[in-house]
Amino acid sequence: YYAAIAECHTAGESTAFIEFILSQIDQILNEVSARITGQTDYLPQTIQRLLTVVEYDTPYTSNALMEKLGLKAKEGFRRNYLRPAIELNVIRMTIPDKPNSRNQRYVRV
Repeated sequence: YYAAIAECHTAGESTAFIEFILSQIDQILNEVSARITGQTDYLPQTIQRLLTVVEYDTPYTSNALMEKLGLKAKEGFRRNYLRPAIELNVIRMTIPDKPNSRNQRYVRV
């Protein structure tokens, strides 16, 4: 910090100080990003459980997801797992215009 200020003072311009501050901001953002990447602690337990059985870029039917989770009640699955996951944007529909389509699949975002 002080070295950057001294360099700016001798050069008569603020370029070195601006570069120093930007590098510090970049470093802090990288540290914060590394801490939060991949964390799902903020998600409800049901959605965390759903995400453990879903792979990225693999489409699943609702029945396949229910089977992977060991669930039998379709409405409970939709209410407690699927809808909240879609609302939180961790799961997306492959055919969003037709949510009740028999060809509907769900993919992890």
